[in-house]
Amino acid sequence: MDLTRAQREQFLAEPHVAALAVDAEEGRAPLAVPIWYQYTPGADIWIMTGAGSRKHELIRAAGRFSLLVERVEPTIRYVSVEGPVVDTRPGTLEDLQEISARYLPAEKVDGYVEFASKNHGEQVIVRMRPERWVTSDLGTV
Repeated sequence: MDLTRAQREQFLAEPHVAALAVDAEEGRAPLAVPIWYQYTPGADIWIMTGAGSRKHELIRAAGRFSLLVERVEPTIRYVSVEGPVVDTRPGTLEDLQEISARYLPAEKVDGYVEFASKNHGEQVIVRMRPERWVTSDLGTV
């Protein structure tokens, strides 16, 4: 069963780890990798990634990407969303703090932010405007 707009946006707003997919070079399959993301219903989605990463280079070349989030309990549900990149800017410590707090227990955030800011290199924020949605809730099957 398809999800309503409100259901799909609420589900995407929950802190699921997404599978990001983006077109790759000729002769290669699309790049598909797990990633943290941030989303508020009705807004753009943003991800944070290394400025020099293959992922960022492919997103820049393609101008769009997709995310897939899923769960298996209490029902089997997924949301896939695709859209164009609408903004790219340097990542900040505040961005790193925000996305880390979405996924990590509160007592782990500061330590992770300190580690990541020292070891992950220059980061960028890439914003995607949701354009196409594919959703389903298969119930408990």
